[in-house]
Amino acid sequence: MNDALLQIGKIGIIPVVVLNKVSDAEPLAKALMNGGLPCAEVTFRTDAAEESIKAITKKYSDMFVIAGTVLSIEQVDRAIGAGAKAIVSPGFNPKVVEYCLKNNYPVCPGIMTPSELEMALGFGLDVVKFFPAENAGGLKMIKAMSAPYTMMKFMPTGGINSVNVREYLACDKILACGGSWMVKGELIDDGDFGKIEKLTREAANIVEEIRK
Repeated sequence: MNDALLQIGKIGIIPVVVLNKVSDAEPLAKALMNGGLPCAEVTFRTDAAEESIKAITKKYSDMFVIAGTVLSIEQVDRAIGAGAKAIVSPGFNPKVVEYCLKNNYPVCPGIMTPSELEMALGFGLDVVKFFPAENAGGLKMIKAMSAPYTMMKFMPTGGINSVNVREYLACDKILACGGSWMVKGELIDDGDFGKIEKLTREAANIVEEIRK
C-alpha cells in the first residue's frame, strides 16, 4: 500500500465534497482542517472542481486533497495538475487505472463485485472503493467478498452516515469510509461552515473512538 493510501487510512473518514463555486473551497477546507479531518475528496461532478482543488492546495499545503468521480485520463491529468494527491473513481476503468499506475499516481477505483475485485488484483491494487456501499450490500457484502480475497482493503462510499460509519470503521477490512453527511450541499451553499466544522469534529471523534 502506497504512502497516500496509508495516509487516507490514518484519517479514517474522507469528506466527499461537491463544490459548485470556487469561492467555497478555502472556507470549506478551513472548516475540515479545524474539525480534525484534514482531507477532502473533491468530486469532478462540477465545473468548479479543478479550480477548487487548486485553491485548497495553494492555501492549505497540509490538506490531503483527493480527486473523486474521475472518469477519464484527461480528468486524471487535470486533477493531478491542480494538486490532487490521489485519484478515486466510482467504477473500474482499466485505462484510467493503468494510466495512474504507469505515472505513479495513487488510484482507488470503484468495484461492486468479485469479478471487478479480481480485475483490481490483476493490476496489483490492494485497496478499492466499494460503491455504492449501502445499495450494494454494505458491510455484509464487504465481509463476504473478503473471505476469498483476504489481501484487499476497502473504502466504502455511498449511504455512509454518522450512525453506520461506526460499524464500518470497526471492521479490519475497511481502510477508510467516504461520506458527505458533514459536507452536505445545502450547508456549503448556505455558507454554514461553522456547522460543517462541528459535524466534522464529531466525525473525527468517531474515528478516534473506534480506532484508538
